[in-house]
Amino acid sequence: MIDEQPFDVLVLGIGNVLWADEGFGVRAVEALHEQYEFPKQVRLMDGGTQGLYLVQYVQAARRLLVFDAVDYGLAPGTIKLVRDDEVPRFMGAKKMSLHQTGFQEVLASAALTGRYPRELLLIGVQPQQLEDYGGSLTPAVKGRMPECLQFALQQLKDWGVQPVPRTRPLAADEHLNAHALGLDAYEAGRPGAEEACRIGDARVLYG
Repeated sequence: MIDEQPFDVLVLGIGNVLWADEGFGVRAVEALHEQYEFPKQVRLMDGGTQGLYLVQYVQAARRLLVFDAVDYGLAPGTIKLVRDDEVPRFMGAKKMSLHQTGFQEVLASAALTGRYPRELLLIGVQPQQLEDYGGSLTPAVKGRMPECLQFALQQLKDWGVQPVPRTRPLAADEHLNAHALGLDAYEAGRPGAEEACRIGDARVLYG
């Protein structure tokens, strides 16, 4: 359980870093944490694919900013901002993976308890590739990361938060995730498609 004392802003990245563009939300909140410092009333969190385990954090937040890969039916890499009451609809439409239905249920559960953020912003990017197991962000999605972070920074400032650029690299124990899961380490360590069939083992698929 977390502290019952509410915090002002929760910045949440959701998705699965093991499935290419599905990891966008997590990579975005990691990048924000690596580049900026925030006051104590702001919490940055890798929500991963935790689903209903995130309810308590959403309940404690007065304002919620979510990064995610969302299938809007648009061109790959397209950014779309969705606010407030519209957010649950987009978190469940054209579901790409289990985490989206899970987060739609998180919002519904928080609403039923009467402990729901006053303001919500979803910063979503249209994915290009979701079926590359062990893959990383595609250039179409990765290239939009700086713009998405700027949208987030502007919203945080509108909410009265003043992020401060970091003046030193994070220490090993200050990252949101283990070093091996960080974007640079992950991309450097993963096998290429010629070494590992990342879309499934051909012996299983065709044998």
